[in-house]
Amino acid sequence: MTSIGLKLKQRAIKVDNFIEELLESRKPEVLYDAAKHIIKAGGKRLRPYLVLKSCEVVGGDPDVAVPFAAAIEVLHNFTLIHDDIMDNSDLRRGVQTVHKRWGLPYGIASGDLLFAKVYEAITKHAPIGIVPCSVVKACIERVTDAAIAICEGQVLDVSYTQLSDMSEEDYFSMVSGKTAALFKACAEVGAVVGGGSTKEVERLGGYAWKAGIAFQLVDDYLDVTADERTLGKPVGSDLREGKKTLIVIHALHHASPEEIKKIERVLGAKDASSSDIKAACELLGSLGSLSYTIDYARKYAEEAKKMLGIFPDSEAKRDLLELVDYYVERTY
Repeated sequence: MTSIGLKLKQRAIKVDNFIEELLESRKPEVLYDAAKHIIKAGGKRLRPYLVLKSCEVVGGDPDVAVPFAAAIEVLHNFTLIHDDIMDNSDLRRGVQTVHKRWGLPYGIASGDLLFAKVYEAITKHAPIGIVPCSVVKACIERVTDAAIAICEGQVLDVSYTQLSDMSEEDYFSMVSGKTAALFKACAEVGAVVGGGSTKEVERLGGYAWKAGIAFQLVDDYLDVTADERTLGKPVGSDLREGKKTLIVIHALHHASPEEIKKIERVLGAKDASSSDIKAACELLGSLGSLSYTIDYARKYAEEAKKMLGIFPDSEAKRDLLELVDYYVERTY
């Protein structure tokens, strides 16, 4: 296991224990089983790690930030359940999606339960004797803003599948809400809980937003290049769902008419054959669209690192820098 992988696993223990207590089963038990399904299936716990490290880098106690870190991880898993419903996905983290295993009504209800638990984690479990009510309020505002941005980004993602011509600007607007907004909230919440100054909170938010864009670009890249066992879902899922990633946008703007037909043959075709998907993925590589996307991810990663320049050297700062490298270099 890599250094960052071990650190993620170690930091996840307290957060996972908190979530387990937060989601302790009540009747109807099926609701809680469904809500915990994707959480128990794994995940890297990147977002809570970001909360804890952002708290630490401004001089705060990361243990105090655990309820806030857990709340954001729960929010993330809520979005995954509903995202899978909207995309009608079969697999997530190598297991059946919630709505496929329990049915659509339970999928919706379990996602809604997680969304409510986000606010329960903060309002009922934040250590008020240590964290002022004003800080709790500021964190709730940031989490709420992120939830709104995620909804906006998700609807853009769905609606963009219908666009015949989508620009790179459209793509970055979408992923800013769908992905980067929550990363930004993670860092800002951690910094606020840790007692960071306004400038420190802003710089950490900027760092995380840029890192979040890099993360999504690599996610798009892996959807085309990783194998299913490593990825935990079918390769080429984005193509079958008709998603207009930066890879697809670049390819469609640089392909010949015949090559465009090959891409469009699988784009949004749920029943596309594995051979057609493989051919399309190879074409995306030959057009330079994959390398173009990774170069963009590295650019955002470097910009993210620069945002941390105001912080003195510390283990927490080094961990945040290492985290960005992990976003870009990961294989799943």
